[in-house]
Amino acid sequence: MTGPAESPVLRIRGGALAYGPRRLWSGLDLDVQAGEFIAVLGANGSGKTSLLRAVLGQQPLTSGSIEFLGRPARRGDRRIGYVPQQKLADDGTPLRARDLVALGIDGHRFGLPLPSRSRRARVDLLLEEVGAESYADAGVSTLSGGEQQRLRIGQALAGEPRLLLCDEPLLSLDLAHQRGVSELIDRQRAARRMGVLFVTHDINPVLSFVDRVLYLAGGGFRIGPPDEVLRSDVLSELYGSPVDVIRTRGRVIVVGTPDAGHDHHHDDDEVE
Repeated sequence: MTGPAESPVLRIRGGALAYGPRRLWSGLDLDVQAGEFIAVLGANGSGKTSLLRAVLGQQPLTSGSIEFLGRPARRGDRRIGYVPQQKLADDGTPLRARDLVALGIDGHRFGLPLPSRSRRARVDLLLEEVGAESYADAGVSTLSGGEQQRLRIGQALAGEPRLLLCDEPLLSLDLAHQRGVSELIDRQRAARRMGVLFVTHDINPVLSFVDRVLYLAGGGFRIGPPDEVLRSDVLSELYGSPVDVIRTRGRVIVVGTPDAGHDHHHDDDEVE
């Protein structure tokens, strides 16, 4: 976390997003400081991914403004890194692990990249930073979901980002890989002093790393430290119906949210 004198990496003022008559959220004021880890939680369809798309310049806000490093956020800024949901590569993908990371260095350029010693050294360093050296030359489609996610983080880090957006990056990973990927993102956040916006349905894998929670639901939101937001009274008010927050064995379990019957993760945490 940083002192108040430093300008935020990301500043949202009066942010609102609606699709036709359906309001996802409005009046959103959010500052993300360098090195701050913010988890974005909420029910299915509450606009979590849409928030990331707005920051990436892919989804215009209905009203309000988004500034990145003091200027209006724009599409294609490489200083905003993006880690998508874990999605296994097709068996036909001919890419090696190092090729996937290299796309983060020159994938935005036209034509074939020229091999160079410095480019290879950068790829090797990124592979080392995400713990993927041992499978650097393996085919991407032969790797596990957790291994592939490490490569996607390496790809996102190639642009030297000041802000890292993670959209459900732990989805469908087993517990060991969830822990490894979460710790990796946290280490890189600290080493690079990146701001992190981390969309997740389950706070538990990242609970020990999170500075603040942004919880979206019912067209509204709450922002604050996890202990202040993840409370029965706060979430019940946000949803407009009774919600229980249970803390047990170091885990936080949210039960009773409106989408409980539709979310196969509801045993862990009723936040998408």
